[in-house]
Amino acid sequence: MVKKLLLNFILITCISLYSFAQNTYSITGIVKDKKETLPGASVFISGYKIATSTNSEGQFALPKLAPGNYDILVQMIGYLPYSKNIIISDKSINIEVLLTENTTLLNEVVIKPDPNRAYYIALFKDFFIGKTPNASECKILNENILGVDDDIPNSLLTIRASDFLLIENKALGYRIKYLLKNFEYNYRTKIFYYAGLPSFEELKGGSAKQKKWKKNREIAYNGSIQHFFKSLYANRIKEEGFVINKLGTIPNPGRKPDSLINATIKRLTSGQSGLNRVITFNGSDSLSYWLKQRNEPKEINILIRGDVLIDTLVKSFNADLKQMNYKDALYIIYKNELESSSYNSSGLKQSRPPDLANYQISVLDLMVPPVLFYANGGIYDPRSLLYKGYLAYEKVADLVPMDYIPTTKK
Repeated sequence: MVKKLLLNFILITCISLYSFAQNTYSITGIVKDKKETLPGASVFISGYKIATSTNSEGQFALPKLAPGNYDILVQMIGYLPYSKNIIISDKSINIEVLLTENTTLLNEVVIKPDPNRAYYIALFKDFFIGKTPNASECKILNENILGVDDDIPNSLLTIRASDFLLIENKALGYRIKYLLKNFEYNYRTKIFYYAGLPSFEELKGGSAKQKKWKKNREIAYNGSIQHFFKSLYANRIKEEGFVINKLGTIPNPGRKPDSLINATIKRLTSGQSGLNRVITFNGSDSLSYWLKQRNEPKEINILIRGDVLIDTLVKSFNADLKQMNYKDALYIIYKNELESSSYNSSGLKQSRPPDLANYQISVLDLMVPPVLFYANGGIYDPRSLLYKGYLAYEKVADLVPMDYIPTTKK
């Protein structure tokens, strides 16, 4: 009897270990240039605290990875930064990394100096690092690797980096290596866009600093994009403090039909012979009224109160991914934190009903459907969504790693 129970225990243990092994995989590989393998190269997984370096034969291993979408980053002094996207589904992956010597990008920065560089770098930091309270304790340590291109005819500012940006965040206790893929700011439309791959390393500090960082990390994580999608995947939206409404659109009832607007403006600006008349107006006459009508939006937003049912919004895509597809924008309310005074003056604040408290409000517009996301809150294609409101306010200064685990139970 004892032998039988022991055998059953061994079988159960073996099955459990086998199941666990089947659900975790590794990314291995070799790093080289055109001549030889490269020992001592740093290898990271973007968004995580996972890092290693190549051995004497240029080989590396990143074990115990759950199925998901990973960006592998490789850094070696004297070589251009390297990144490769890898999707793990049901097996481990082996890659070959070929690094290219960094011999030209520095010269490009020297060839094209810009007297307005200090202004542009400050502008870049506002949009990239952010303007939250944490941003005041966040510093880029190697601004000299940033190159500026001001395309005046197209009103487009482009910032590039010849290597990983080194960012020290003393508010959250992280040193971040950030591979900047793209940064563009159109100063005519006031629209900016940036994309890149961060890797995290914890700073060292005494007990007082560790306590401060622990508290600040939890605040930064709460209500974040990662927190929202992690809660959405686990169907714990309500328990984690989120409320999802819809932001629909309806025809603007205060705007006349285009046919009437255009016909009236044509009549008021043309003589009997069809020739245009020279007209002066003071803003209160008929022509001013109809010109304002033409500038009125054809549609206006309307908040559809009532919680969106997660079962109807989120569907399974495969064993590792869930998907979300919708038409009207999502109106996200995070009730566990209030909007800060610095956010209120940021210009990003969203409209809200008078009865809604000063909770954090964000709007999610779907750009490339569907949105695919993982259990850790990672999004398969970040270009799928456009964020407005509080989620657009928090930037690099408020990032925590994808493997961050909050300690406070709600």
